[in-house]
Amino acid sequence: MKTMLGLLLLSLAGCAVAPPGGVTPVSGFELNRYLGKWYEIARLDHPFERGLSDISATYSLRDDGGVRVLNRGYNDRAGAWKEAEGRAYFTGDPTVGSLKVSFFGPFYGGYHIIALDKIEYSHVMISGPNRDYLWILARSRRLPPAVLDDLLKQAKALGFATEQLIWVRQDRDDA
Repeated sequence: MKTMLGLLLLSLAGCAVAPPGGVTPVSGFELNRYLGKWYEIARLDHPFERGLSDISATYSLRDDGGVRVLNRGYNDRAGAWKEAEGRAYFTGDPTVGSLKVSFFGPFYGGYHIIALDKIEYSHVMISGPNRDYLWILARSRRLPPAVLDDLLKQAKALGFATEQLIWVRQDRDDA
């Protein structure tokens, strides 16, 4: 029984890493250019960021070859910063923007870069393992309207519920 449960959990964890059908991660990805701080512009709702403003993600190299992920947001109700540290690893070729990320022990979820400004690395759109997860991040706290419109059109064409995006407030001086 324990073996079957273990196999079931492994198979579910494996399914949670692949990108959604019809969604292709970017190629020509350069991790070293991606490292550093990104501001969350918009996302689809999920419990682990609910109620937070001024959300950022900072990526750095780990000693084991992976990526350290530090997510940070301000909890307005508690009046305090909330942080979560995770780790990410490429699921294949490191020039393809497809990683698996974990914040909770041995469980990983997909992190797929589906749009990227490959010239400046100034904005990015990320999908999770299904169309319930979508993030738009930028190196600055705001994106030009034309860039945002283009990302929203791409997301909508890929089947994401762009009308349900949450627009993250980015106005704290101590972020």
